[in-house]
Amino acid sequence: MDVFLEQEPSAAPLPPSAPCYEQDYVCWLTEQVQLLRDRCFMQLDLENLIEELEGQVRAEKNALRNRLRVLLAHLLKFHFQAQRKSASWVETIVEQREQIDSLLEKSPSLKRTAEETMEWAYPRAVRKASKETGLPEAAFPVTVPYTYAQVLDHDFYPEQV
Repeated sequence: MDVFLEQEPSAAPLPPSAPCYEQDYVCWLTEQVQLLRDRCFMQLDLENLIEELEGQVRAEKNALRNRLRVLLAHLLKFHFQAQRKSASWVETIVEQREQIDSLLEKSPSLKRTAEETMEWAYPRAVRKASKETGLPEAAFPVTVPYTYAQVLDHDFYPEQV
């Protein structure tokens, strides 16, 4: 049976007392979930649901970008200031790789754009590494000096320059 046939075609919009997206977000979400479960599709707040879903997609992509930026910055610091490397740098590298693994496991479709995302993140990682090390941005390669596989490889740590 088609799910759309399970709802009465004359379903009325939500009553004025229904939770408003702007007034009580959690209550609104709870109501939207219940409407979906009850298959009351005509009563859904589609405009805001679509906005929320698009926002969630952006948030997942941004999480990957930011994790790659931090990971690349720490790999650069490890590489170009090896004499100053610390346990916290290694821990940050480990943590970012684990979080990226988790993101890609949860959302395998992000793998399709992960290498492009790494290219986007690299110049930002250079700026971050430059600020944190005191080295000029020109001290770092113009393009990513590591392969995508190396960046995500839990056993890879760059050699000292």
